[in-house]
Parts: sequence; structure tokens; C-alpha cells
Amino acid sequence: MKRAFFLSSAFRCRACCLVLATLMLSGCSLYRSLGVYKLDVNQGNYVTQDMVERLKVGQTRQQVTSAIGSPLLADPFHVDRWDYPYEFARQGQVLERRKFTVYFVDDKLARWEGDEPPPSPAEVARAGGGDAALDKSLSTAPRTDDKNIFSRIYDKITK
Repeated sequence: MKRAFFLSSAFRCRACCLVLATLMLSGCSLYRSLGVYKLDVNQGNYVTQDMVERLKVGQTRQQVTSAIGSPLLADPFHVDRWDYPYEFARQGQVLERRKFTVYFVDDKLARWEGDEPPPSPAEVARAGGGDAALDKSLSTAPRTDDKNIFSRIYDKITK
């Protein structure tokens, strides 16, 4: 009789460990399915078309800095090159990646190259894009006429 009690106690211990492990693993999958909020991340220099249009061959470094900003990367091995990388990530996925490079000869702007820059905010506004087209974080924002779950439940209860 004592042996049967011992086996059932060991069985209970194993069952408890199994239930605990199952709960822990299901908590991890539940955590992933609900998702973790991740901020939209803009990294680097956002160089627009109107900024590029201000560049002129022969400008000094200071004039280039005032036109498109200071570079994110100034390579000490390539002193005559400034790199302006840009990356936009939402929920950990990179949605946009751009690179713009400026070259100097004798401390004067010689040339520039890179990905096609986005239009200026003024152009987007003129085209009717509005602020939502400029601000990527607004593209998934709820509309103002959307109701949250609590207001929908309240509406159903009161009707």
C-alpha cells in the first residue's frame, strides 16, 4: 500500500511538472500571438528632393551641411566622401532603405549620387497627400470615426 502511494506521488509530481511546462510554453506562444508593440524607427538622414535641389557643384562643406544636414557617416579613410544613409522600420521589418553620398574635391562639392530622394513635404501636400503621406506612423492610425470595443459594447447595451 505504501508503494502505491509512492508511485502516485511521483506520478502527481510528474503531472504537475508537465502541466507547469505546458502552461509556460503556452504563455510564450500567447505572448507572441498577441504581439509586442514595437515603435516605428527612423534611422539616419532623411534627404528629400528639395534638399538635393539646393546642392550646387563647388559648394563648401559648410554650405552642403546647411543644405542637406550633417552626415551620419564621415569615414576617416575617405575624408572626401559623406554618406547619408536612411532606414525606416515598422514592427522590426525594414520598409524603406535609402543611401545618398556626397563627394568633395579640394573641399568643394564635386558630385553626389544615391537613391532617388522622396518628394519634399510641400510637393506631397500640393499633390493632396496630406500629413498621412508624410508621416508613416499615421498610415496605420485608426480613423477618427472608428469606435473602440468599449464604446461599441456601450452602444449595444444602451440600444
